[in-house]
Amino acid sequence: MAFTAKDVAALREKTGCGMMDCKKALTVADGNMDAAIDFLREKGLAAAAKKSGRIAAEGVAYACTNEAGNVGVVVEINAETDFVAKNDEFVNFVNTVAKTIIECAPTDVDALMECKAVGAEQTIAELLQEKILTIGENIKIRRFSRKEGVVVTYNHGAGRMGVLVDFEAPAEVAAKPEFSAYAKDIAMQVAAIVPNYVCPDEVPANVVEHEKKILTEQIINDGKPANIAEKIVAGRLQKFFKEICLTEQPFVKDGDLSVKQYTEKVSKELGGDIKILSFTRFEKGEGLEKKEDNFADEVANMVK
Repeated sequence: MAFTAKDVAALREKTGCGMMDCKKALTVADGNMDAAIDFLREKGLAAAAKKSGRIAAEGVAYACTNEAGNVGVVVEINAETDFVAKNDEFVNFVNTVAKTIIECAPTDVDALMECKAVGAEQTIAELLQEKILTIGENIKIRRFSRKEGVVVTYNHGAGRMGVLVDFEAPAEVAAKPEFSAYAKDIAMQVAAIVPNYVCPDEVPANVVEHEKKILTEQIINDGKPANIAEKIVAGRLQKFFKEICLTEQPFVKDGDLSVKQYTEKVSKELGGDIKILSFTRFEKGEGLEKKEDNFADEVANMVK
């Protein structure tokens, strides 16, 4: 598989490695980006690469609950420019979509399109087409997540990010203001530190085995004998879990506690077991390519 200078630059951005190291890695990996990252990590040249998903796209990621606070939703709706995200008509449309998801509980975006919009006579699909015509930009409902039960939502950066977290807790505990403060802390942790899983038990076996392979190669390349590599890998694997698992991460407001320890502390104080069941974190434009316009070329094309 051939690769280009853009691939080398992209690998450099993902790993922080030098240009020549990236070129060598892509050569060895026959142009495969994931394999090239593994090669660099095995050589100890790159840290674990997180999925950045930072390619920009406009619109809004928005999270909210119903009035009772027992149903939560986070939704991403994309548009062509950042001006639209601040447009009152667009913002109202986002709110309507979120409320409709809460009320109708659609299974996916296609099912959502068939739902009658809350507070309107049209379906969401019809309302979407109306907004595209009146606002004058292409608008797309990209994704959503909906949870029932003990839920909390958090919005950050004026539509840049929305978070939904689902808990298990006794009703008398969930009703306390101290629990609300704790739940918001957890949602903010998810927003800030970007975990991939709730706890180590959720990490797929193939992901763990893949990481073990990378760590083993690192240790052997460092000159350590293979017979002690397993013990070193076990220790480094715990560090890996701290990076990707919410419960193992240091709590952002108190680095002496892990999120798991913080949860246990609050559970004891409030008199009931609290468990983090799941979380969803949407960042606006995550993984989407933004069109890059060359103004000079655009003008030239207009005068042809």
